[in-house]
Amino acid sequence: MPIPQLNVYRHDRGSRALLTLAGEIDLDTVPLVRESLEECLHGGIRTIDVDLTPVTFCDCSGLNAFLRASQLTTAAGGPSDCTTRRR
Repeated sequence: MPIPQLNVYRHDRGSRALLTLAGEIDLDTVPLVRESLEECLHGGIRTIDVDLTPVTFCDCSGLNAFLRASQLTTAAGGPSDCTTRRR
């Protein structure tokens, strides 16, 4: 069975970050999602936009990571958005 892969691309602009996730988000890859989101917050980012357009799969562990990041971002004084576009 192939190992699920996830790539994370981060672009910062001031106190705002855009994280683009590409691949599958599941129990094997969610630690990378959590780490990427937490690095933003610890680096002074107050608004995190997450582009899920290239994500091919996301299970409940991914959804929980996004909910937790939203709570932390709101507590730090900023909003968070998850976006996707139709293909």
